[in-house]
Amino acid sequence: MTKPLLSYDLKGTRALVTGAASGIGLATAQRLARSGCKVVLNHLPNDPAGPEQAARLIAEGCDVRPLPHTIGDGNEAALAQEAVRLLGGLDLLVNNAGTPGGKRALAPSDLDSVTDAMWHQVMEVNLIGLFRLTRAAAAPLRESGGSVVNLASISALSSRGSSMAYAASKAGIISLTRHLAVALAPSIRINGVAPGAVDSTWEIEWTEEQRQSSIQRTPLGRRCTPEDIAETIVYLGFGAPMITGQTIVIDGGLIL
Repeated sequence: MTKPLLSYDLKGTRALVTGAASGIGLATAQRLARSGCKVVLNHLPNDPAGPEQAARLIAEGCDVRPLPHTIGDGNEAALAQEAVRLLGGLDLLVNNAGTPGGKRALAPSDLDSVTDAMWHQVMEVNLIGLFRLTRAAAAPLRESGGSVVNLASISALSSRGSSMAYAASKAGIISLTRHLAVALAPSIRINGVAPGAVDSTWEIEWTEEQRQSSIQRTPLGRRCTPEDIAETIVYLGFGAPMITGQTIVIDGGLIL
């Protein structure tokens, strides 16, 4: 039996969620906004889902602002600056934006398909852009005593995942989370989450056979939903006052 989600009163708080037009990012932005948090919903400039989802939440009475920007373009400081201007400060940064670098999963033995271009794109978006944005947001987060939650993956802890480039970028996020937690302490907490198989809109095209196989290997008997991940992100962001530098695996036991 699934238990009810924890509830939060987040009135007066402010959050920036990257890659929030769909999937885990959208579920997180939605959870925050419905709890009273003022949210900047970052999305790709060419993605109409960003403004559409923001408009839907605004129609519900939520305080949400869409903000287009491509993570990994080298100008993450501009995103942080504009988000802080729109919000009037910052209490939580959720580094969710990411890319697998391709449309299909690559077997570990398929080295030729892991091109230099894939490495560059995946690292720029998933890891380096995350660092740049966190660095740019450090001052307003320090002022508010805020926190950061980074999106890693169980691919960083196993041989599963879309490609070794993606897995390496997510392993880098786990390491970077620990380093940033030390660098920005004691005023800012930095944590991460490592989702397993998630049913959401994602660039990798998994077959139904692959999906069912992941369910069969999961002790809790189902794949994660974006809402499962969002619940832990909100907890790490606004609860857990003595947790920092940690990455929480959320996979129903799949990695076991």
